[in-house]
Amino acid sequence: MENSHKIKTKALVMMIFSSIFGFANTTVAYYQMGYASIFWYILAALFFFLPSSLMFAEYGASFKEAKGGIYSWLEGSIGEKPAFIGTFIWLSSWVIWLVSTSSKVWIPLSALIFGHDATQSWTLFGLNSTQTIGLLGIVWILFVAFTTTHGVDFVAKVSSLGGTCIVILDVIFLIASLVVWIGNHGALAQPISGISSFFRSPNPSFGSSLALISFVIYAVFAYGGMESMGGIMDDIDKPEKTFPKALTISTLIITVGYALMIFFWGISSNWKTDLGGSQVNLGNITYILMNNLGIQLGSALGLSHATGLVFGNIMTRFAGIGMFMGYLGAFFVLIYSPIKSFIIGSDSRLWPAKLTKMNKHNMPANAMWLQTAIVAVFIFLVAFGGSAAQKFYTILTDMANVSTTFPYLFLVGAFPFFKKRQDLKRPYEIYKNKTFTNFIVTIILIILAGGIIFTCVQPIIEHDYQTSFWTMIGPIFFGIVAWAFYSYSEKKIAKEDTSVTVKPQK
Repeated sequence: MENSHKIKTKALVMMIFSSIFGFANTTVAYYQMGYASIFWYILAALFFFLPSSLMFAEYGASFKEAKGGIYSWLEGSIGEKPAFIGTFIWLSSWVIWLVSTSSKVWIPLSALIFGHDATQSWTLFGLNSTQTIGLLGIVWILFVAFTTTHGVDFVAKVSSLGGTCIVILDVIFLIASLVVWIGNHGALAQPISGISSFFRSPNPSFGSSLALISFVIYAVFAYGGMESMGGIMDDIDKPEKTFPKALTISTLIITVGYALMIFFWGISSNWKTDLGGSQVNLGNITYILMNNLGIQLGSALGLSHATGLVFGNIMTRFAGIGMFMGYLGAFFVLIYSPIKSFIIGSDSRLWPAKLTKMNKHNMPANAMWLQTAIVAVFIFLVAFGGSAAQKFYTILTDMANVSTTFPYLFLVGAFPFFKKRQDLKRPYEIYKNKTFTNFIVTIILIILAGGIIFTCVQPIIEHDYQTSFWTMIGPIFFGIVAWAFYSYSEKKIAKEDTSVTVKPQK
């Protein structure tokens, strides 16, 4: 690729920003921790986002010819079997994401159509709202799988349009919040009561030390996805200079952006009066906050309450279309991209022949349908498990956050082994001192493991065993399945041909 066509600093900053920054991450943070979430988001950026991203960049630079993504990184560092198990858990994190978001995707659609979240009143065939949403989630994932296996070129355009809507949404939010702030003569809806406001959550559910520490899992989740950037190192112009520069700039923009937007939610919404009700949950919090912002905007401009309600309705609908179209594009990519790269990158003999077969659209249709069936079963189990709507969405979010964060333990933990290899070309290298590298790896692992453990333990202390079970089951279940599947395939290959074994670990 000629230098004129390679990715320069500005373009790379935009790629990193669009891949990682999430509008909904700010609303979830404000709902759970209020202003106190700012501290944790900054901490996650300094001790996780920046150092781990530099590690992923080194992986990507050294394994830039590999097609298996993080599987190739792990396989080249710690061997095939642990790489298979680690990547399988990584794949499971996206499966859990599909499970959780297949139900949540109906909330922005409801906001777009009705101007508010009406999902808690939806019923079909005599089912309650939670079961109805679960059933619709199953229908949704079946539709996405069917469409994607037949090829959908228009999805990229839809996803791009959704991303544009999110950027516009960010700008509208910031401008509207400033207008409200000025109109209220600098008064905040959520007042600041000294420095404690930035360390103590207004949410009673996050009042304990254990709950406070467990929030780190949410903060880390807000910066997830950087590992995908390591695969484009060969497309970057002067990567040894461009990537660190773009990473530093994007880290600053994303961190400041998260902190600023969380603070700005306090301009228009008081936690106790606006968010303390039982109808508020992690699924609809974005639309409730946007609706309230519209109402407060009308009030700040001196308009009637009726006009303010119209503004709130418009804000909610725009948030709905932006979030829905963003979900749409993400679904069509994530239902096939992770599993396809895993199958292509790993030894094909480990898989049943039918799973490695590509259809005429170059999609692993059989593997995708198996994945879809697993997603549908999980949606059914959670939706019909007897939880109320608020607990239902909390369970789904906990499953997604823990499962998404868990694979980072493998990626970061394997980095020292990657650094020990003497046979690799390293066109991009930041971690040159062994002691410093091991220290950074240890810090990140402590943060990740601590967040995961506390997130799982906190519901047990409160005797909420159901939430604790669903929080832990994702990575544990898929880790066991991966180990059993690999062991079975390894023995099967050995029996078929004693002279051919699974590739030796490196």
